[in-house]
Formats: sequence, structure tokens, C-alpha cells
Amino acid sequence: MNTRRVLPLAVLTALLASAGCELPPVDSENIGPRGLSMGTVENPSVTRPDSIAYVEAYPADPDPIPGDLPAAPAGTFENVQVLGNLSVAEFNRSMVAMTNWVSPEQGCNYCHVVQDDGSVIMAADDVYTKVVSRRMIQMTKYINEEWSSHVGEEGVNCYTCHVGQPQPEYVWTLDPHEPNLRYYLDREDVRVQSQAALTGDAEVETSIQNARNTYWFMIHTSNALGVNCTYCHASARFSDWEESPPARVTALRGYRMVRDINQQFVAPLGSILPDSVQGPEGDGPKVQCMTCHQGVNIPAYGLARATLYPALTLPEAVHPAATEEAAADIDMDALNELFMEAHQGMAAHPEAGTAGETHLPDVAGGSR
Repeated sequence: MNTRRVLPLAVLTALLASAGCELPPVDSENIGPRGLSMGTVENPSVTRPDSIAYVEAYPADPDPIPGDLPAAPAGTFENVQVLGNLSVAEFNRSMVAMTNWVSPEQGCNYCHVVQDDGSVIMAADDVYTKVVSRRMIQMTKYINEEWSSHVGEEGVNCYTCHVGQPQPEYVWTLDPHEPNLRYYLDREDVRVQSQAALTGDAEVETSIQNARNTYWFMIHTSNALGVNCTYCHASARFSDWEESPPARVTALRGYRMVRDINQQFVAPLGSILPDSVQGPEGDGPKVQCMTCHQGVNIPAYGLARATLYPALTLPEAVHPAATEEAAADIDMDALNELFMEAHQGMAAHPEAGTAGETHLPDVAGGSR
């Protein structure tokens, strides 16, 4: 057969076959001025089943306690250091909710000491998870009180990150092979784009490496939120803040919030975690945009709210021991020095593979 006839026939057959298969429906929304190609695009055949599954898996919130109940009398609970202003009923309701959010399979015993005879010592701090959870409650309250500009008035709860798991799925630890993760901890050299066409005329002098790192960070954020670049940027002028959607300001606050809580709450806890939880450099897991968003621009589809729980929203009189127990602010200079030493060591000895044999000492300086 003449090959000149075979090829057109093959192309025509492929076109007819593809015509019989309808493309999945696609929803798009324009979020900027017309003509700038600023919009969001999603495939409902993928996003809707995901959202339905998430809603069905979300644990039911315990019924709110009606009325203004007085705080539990002094001595009702032993060693309650951060929720002592709650009533007995609200305290127990909050504990049930937190168990459902973080350890539904492990139950209360995930944080509390269980003796050989099966009895539970609720007041003991012997299990490290209890110390961590106490600090995480403080962090969640802090986010809801100090970072409402990012999380909104509804706030967040433990399920936002944990999604029914003792440890959030999307966390990170120090890795000399991936230094850009430090943007979620202490690096801030992200703004590298200028208005000038020639770098010599640019107001902000930067390196090609920094531009590359910034691109990595933006893609990381895009994947975390499940959106494209024009969700936050004007397609015609990426660096122009006046033409950017409000989401760009929200994202900027999110970056600052992540660094803030990593430095104040999350990173310092690494020193009390067991080796099985620590990263190859001896540091504990830290949060990033993906930790909360998990591929959705509104974390937890808006279900994981804090407003239903006074334990996560109301100011409280913190017990003095809680302040003493909380890890001190992390020494960023010491951490940076240790990280650079590990990175230089790996560069000098690539045959050593991953830096699994190097462990960071306790640079947080906090008590356990």
C-alpha cells in the first residue's frame, strides 16, 4: 500500500477515535481584569470527588456547650497548664475533639500515661506527645489570635494539618540537598524581580541563583494551593502589587506566618522528639504551605474551624509552668552554622550519600 495514503488514514482514524471521547468538564473563574488571562481552572471530575471524600471523613464536632459556664474550680484538674480557664464540660469536649482530630485510632492514650493495670495517669508528662500537644495548642491559639489576617476569622484547628493522623503528612526537615526549604524557616530573599529590563539598571541586585530559588519557591506554593500563578499575580506584570489580586497579600502573610510559627513553636520542639521522628540532620518536622493547604486553596475546605471551640480562640491565663516548659526561641545563627557545616561536608565527601550520620545538637536551648 502506498505510504502516502497510510499516514493520512492513520491520522484520520486517530482524530475520529478522539472525537468519540468527550473532554472532562472544566470550570474556570476570572479573578482579574478582562484580557489579562487571570483565572483559576479546575476539573470537577477530580476536585469534587476529593472534596466529597474529605467532607465525609471529617469527624463530627461535639455539640457546643450551651450558656456561659464558669471555669472549673481550682484543683479540679491536675497539671492543666494552658486550658485552665475552661469549664469542666468544655474542657472534656475539647479533649474529645482533639482526639478525633489527631489520634482517632490511638485514643487518649496517645498522649497520656497508661499503667500496666490499664489505669491512666492523666496528669503525667512522661509521654513526649503530651508536651508537644500542649505547645501545639498554644500555637493554634496564637495563629487564630495573631494571624487572622491569613487564616480568617474562622481560624484553624488541629485537623487542618493533622487530618486524623498523629503527625501531619506534609512536613519537612533540614536537607543539604534541598536548601530552598529554608524559605519556610528563615530565608527571605524571595523578591528578586525588578522593573528594569537590564540588570545593571535594576533597583534590586540579585543573582541568577536567587532567581532560580524564587522560582522553585513559587512553584512549591502553587502546588500546595492547587492554583496557577495568576491566582496571585497579574499575568502582564508579575511584580506589580497594585494590579495583583488580594490573594497575593494573603499569600505573603502566609509565608510570614509559617516562618513565625516554625521559629517560635515547631522547630524548638525538635530536641524532645525521638530519633524516629527527627530528620537526617537531627531536627524535628516543620510546617510549610502544603501542611495546611494540601493542594486546596482553602485548607480543609473551610471545615476545620476554630470558632466552635473556646479552647482555641479565647484568651487564657497561662499557668506559669507552661511558660517555663515551652521551648525557648530557636537560635537561628547556631542552626544556620550547623546546616552550612553539614552542607559543606557533603559537598567535600559526596560518596557518603545522605547526611544521615550527622545530628544537630539541641540548639533550641529550651527545657523539655
